[in-house]
Amino acid sequence: MDPKAFQELNKAGGAESVLEDCAEPAQPGLNTRANRMQLTSEKLPEDPLYTSLFQDAARNYSLLQWTKDKTDRYSHANLVDQALQLLKERIVRGDAMAYFLRGQLYFEEGWYEEALEQFEEIKDHDHQAIYQLGVMYYDGLGTAVKAEKGVEYMKKIVDSPCPKARHLQFAAAYNLGRAYYEGKGINRSIEDAERLWLFAADNGNPKASVKAQSMLGLYYSTKEPKELEKDTEAALYCLREAAERGNVYAQGNLVEYYYNMKFFTKCVAFSKRVADYDEEQDIPTIAQVTDCLPEFISRGMAMASFYHARCLQLGLGTTKDEATAKQYYSKACRLDPALADELHSLLIHQRI
Repeated sequence: MDPKAFQELNKAGGAESVLEDCAEPAQPGLNTRANRMQLTSEKLPEDPLYTSLFQDAARNYSLLQWTKDKTDRYSHANLVDQALQLLKERIVRGDAMAYFLRGQLYFEEGWYEEALEQFEEIKDHDHQAIYQLGVMYYDGLGTAVKAEKGVEYMKKIVDSPCPKARHLQFAAAYNLGRAYYEGKGINRSIEDAERLWLFAADNGNPKASVKAQSMLGLYYSTKEPKELEKDTEAALYCLREAAERGNVYAQGNLVEYYYNMKFFTKCVAFSKRVADYDEEQDIPTIAQVTDCLPEFISRGMAMASFYHARCLQLGLGTTKDEATAKQYYSKACRLDPALADELHSLLIHQRI
């Protein structure tokens, strides 16, 4: 919606009227946000052995410029050609790791069919290739979606006793939990999804899966109040862990959690910090650093903006300020109209 339209709506009917034109009305009583949680695969975790090879190659061939020099297509193409030549030479010399590195280069360049072929060739003796195949078959990268096959490969990683697979197991457990949650490639089981995400989150281990930590927090926080007796601490812990690691969607949900638990002082302070991220400059930067989709960053900021506006409107945990509240309501609607409309629906049904 055009910002001028927001201003006119604000003048006409106050903060609530700003939200009435955001999107189609949500159905009361349904947690539509929980129903539309879109999950994405966890990226391949870094292995120090492979990372050192890339760094060594970079000193000679500027390989690290692959991701930094996208503006100069000719230069980028040359760098890729040099990298492929280097890897070919290593393969000729019998360097087993070079096979995976070539497949990973194909993958990062978006040449998924070539990557799939390379990973398939080495899957019997390379756990990272198995992991990537699991992601590619599940998400349909370089092939038709074959969710059952993707699940099979992720199970191999999760169940592997090999030390070389250890750095992959948290991410694989998250992906397998995703499959159970979505009921894709395997029978749907929320219990198994929760079990795998708990393993993947590993009590907040920084090297574990931040996506698992985020999803656990979101999963627990979307339960009805009567179901939260045993899960309140778990939800708060998981949301905090993910929020502290920069996941803005988790930060937005943590704001909502504070509001629902009536921790209004915490809600006001934290929601302002998240709501005040710059829409144009901060979202792309955060997406790059945290591997979170921009749409989810916008959603987290919209949630924080809405609840900050509500606290300002009602004077909860802060001084009442209806004029500033209108600005934050407008920002919430601008960032994510559908979410703002959903929250407004809850507001008019006196659930917020």
